[in-house]
Amino acid sequence: MLRNPTVTILLIAVLLFNFSDASSQSTSPASSLLFNARNGLGFTTADSTFSLNMRFRIQSRFGYTSVSDEDLEPESFDIRVRRCRLRFDGFVFNPRLTYNLQLSFTRADMDWDNSQVPNVLRDAMIHYRVNKNLSIGFGQGKLPGNRQRVISSGALEFVDRSIVNAALNLDRDVGFFANWQGNRSDFHYVLKTALTAGEGRNPNETDKGLAYTARLELLPLGKFTEDGDYFEGDLVREQRPKLSLAGVVHWNDDAVRTQGQLGKSLYSPRDIFAWQADALLKYRGMAISSEYLSRSADSSITVSPEDSALVRFVYSGWGVNTQVSYCFKSLWEIALRHTYLEPNQSISAYEDARTQLAAGITKYLSRHKVKLQSDVTYELPSNGEPNGFYLIRFQVEVGI
Repeated sequence: MLRNPTVTILLIAVLLFNFSDASSQSTSPASSLLFNARNGLGFTTADSTFSLNMRFRIQSRFGYTSVSDEDLEPESFDIRVRRCRLRFDGFVFNPRLTYNLQLSFTRADMDWDNSQVPNVLRDAMIHYRVNKNLSIGFGQGKLPGNRQRVISSGALEFVDRSIVNAALNLDRDVGFFANWQGNRSDFHYVLKTALTAGEGRNPNETDKGLAYTARLELLPLGKFTEDGDYFEGDLVREQRPKLSLAGVVHWNDDAVRTQGQLGKSLYSPRDIFAWQADALLKYRGMAISSEYLSRSADSSITVSPEDSALVRFVYSGWGVNTQVSYCFKSLWEIALRHTYLEPNQSISAYEDARTQLAAGITKYLSRHKVKLQSDVTYELPSNGEPNGFYLIRFQVEVGI
């Protein structure tokens, strides 16, 4: 049903038109229509039994990669709409029963190269808030993994996430989710867990194994202003230091893809283990974050039963990504990044260690909803190569 993005957009437009038309013709009390830059366009029925918030965002990007650090001729240009998404959320019947639906419409956003289909559906979650501390969910959504992954791609201080995140993150999966949060004085803590299928978004194959994930967040100095631990950069300029420390454990039993929930299909299943840790500090415009990601497998290499020359492997290894930024009162921000990614010895014949240094500048026009971003990245030489290369990117993001 969702394989044709154009049809999907048209269906959504028709449904929204019919909804608004029916509301305008009804003799019952009119539904409320609200709009603000943070929550998007929203409808709520007069009897408060249904609400719908609609949001969209577009990332348009230009990228240039040099041949080397000595030869600045272009190796390639990257000019595209990197992300184009629609998101719908709200509640049904009871404000405690909420839903979240997110669709994507660009090739890179649909995992087309690995899945071989236009994988439009990103999130389809139903949540129930049991009480002020506990909520449970069922459906497809982000696993509680590393901080840079659980933060939206629309809330980043660089043009995109790091190469460590690209290689080692947990991404999305389908299953059961539960979140618990509490306070002791100013000490805030959050435990997020998930029991999922282990095959990632919209799996087209199943196995007997499941994936188990848990993330614990500790905020010893209290909550961040406006949930600032879930967007990069200190845009709200915290008046008191705020700190978050987190750890993640993950086991994917009989994983069938090279990166667990991502990548191409392995030739035979593997058990995958992941450990992650991250820290975030914000104070008066300064933000410092760092995360460590690690993945291992019982045996990383798989060989095609039809051709022993064909090999696919679990990307096992570890990496560290560290970012430092300062946001001025004018909402200009400067940022620096250091990233190191190292594959395990078992796959070193196929993957090299990588080191990147990056500097970025962002002008926030409406926080992370509307912004201009640019960054310059230098990738150091690896595996005995004499030269590294440069990557320069510019991006415009617009959304509600």
